[in-house]
Amino acid sequence: MSAAIGTPFGLFIGGREIPSSDGQQITLLNPATNRPLAEAAVGRVADAHHALEVADRAFRESGWAGGDGAQRTKALYRLSRLLEEQAAAFAELESLNMGKPLRESKGDIDFVVRTLEYMAGLADKIEGETIPIPGARFDYTIREPLGVTVHIAPWNYPLLLAVRSVAPALAAGNAVVLKPASLTPLTALRFAQLAHDAGIPDGILNVVVGSGREVGEALITDARCASVSFTGSGEVGRRIAELAAARLIPTVLELGGKSPVIVFPDADLERAARAIATGIFQNSGQMCWAGSRLVVEAGVEAALLEKLRAAAQGLKLGPGIEAGVTMGPLVSKDQMTRVLGFVDEAREAGARIFLGGGRPAAPELQEGNFVEPTVVTDVDPDARLVREEVFGPVLAVHRFESADEALRLANRTRFGLFASLWTRDLATAHGVARQLEAGMVTINEPPMTFPQTPFGGYKESGLGSEQGRDAPLAYTRRKNVIVNVGAAKPKK
Repeated sequence: MSAAIGTPFGLFIGGREIPSSDGQQITLLNPATNRPLAEAAVGRVADAHHALEVADRAFRESGWAGGDGAQRTKALYRLSRLLEEQAAAFAELESLNMGKPLRESKGDIDFVVRTLEYMAGLADKIEGETIPIPGARFDYTIREPLGVTVHIAPWNYPLLLAVRSVAPALAAGNAVVLKPASLTPLTALRFAQLAHDAGIPDGILNVVVGSGREVGEALITDARCASVSFTGSGEVGRRIAELAAARLIPTVLELGGKSPVIVFPDADLERAARAIATGIFQNSGQMCWAGSRLVVEAGVEAALLEKLRAAAQGLKLGPGIEAGVTMGPLVSKDQMTRVLGFVDEAREAGARIFLGGGRPAAPELQEGNFVEPTVVTDVDPDARLVREEVFGPVLAVHRFESADEALRLANRTRFGLFASLWTRDLATAHGVARQLEAGMVTINEPPMTFPQTPFGGYKESGLGSEQGRDAPLAYTRRKNVIVNVGAAKPKK
């Protein structure tokens, strides 16, 4: 695949690619060079309404929602096989559009394949229940799909985080309208065509590119939208929650994080340092669950930081599609400027830049949106760098003297998505894990998840959770039926 893609991308509605209603297009840039990569259609309110109309009709007429789910199981499994066959091309497109190293993009596509396989296996297992009630009565429940579900995906894992909610919605029998991030829509558009090729009925999966304020809000406020799933910032998540609440429709919101990594003095520091580097420098730190706050016991702080320095200095920065690159650019110039602003502000307030702190000096990286792997120590716990989600390769370091102090520092955030801890002591591991205010905890592991494990947070990190065997149920409603089976009384 060349660095520039000649064929423009349209919207995908009703099983085919079409231009936007007013012909508008956007030029997407390669974040490694800021040179043009591709042209993509930009939808408007009319396109949002058109996609919902087509999806609503397909939901009612295509037969996708009916039966025992076997049709959906087979179609989703076929889709997983097609994606697996084209995984290399999808990974390359993801790296070109988003910037991440090809190795990471390949892992993302593998995760999408596994998600489709897992949700395919659940599509024919969405079951009701029987409930004992008094008298000669039989009571049972039915799980029914909601109708048309709307999915608003972020730019940091463009296809993975889109399919994470789209797959269970499809498995449950819904029709879907997906709005990918305007910066990174390319793999979602290609995926929709692949779904068509896999036999998913026309109109069941639609993709509309456009701004959140215009297209996103038009989708949510339309009466045909039965639920909304969103992954992204807290500010946008609150706006979506307000719009959804006005219509009383269910939401799944996976929002920000400011995740702590606690390292106790008995930890394997070599392993911990490698995992900490993965947790903050992978995807250039553009992860909602990035381990962006290191909370380390004072006695091992110096040794751990030196090991972390070695791990960071071993990273190779460059365009994601180049061989050997292990850390790519940030997604845009605006994001690069924002991340560097956090670092500059902390430096001016007296924090120490232990590692990095700016742009790399290599001449070949100057056109792209590259930021050095950065570690900041002696930073005020109330600094903006510590309180807010940076979404870049920047780690803030705090030291502690006791386990109680470590927990106070770890939980001192309005977020609660993820936390990690490192210790060889079994009691410490499980005891601290229970007290961490986070929806997901790893012990002696970097950030890690699987399609079968729930993904969701506490506090301001969101509502509900994704993944796991209950994921399709979020896209269903439960109906209760009572049948009187008693013999009719004889007439006098």
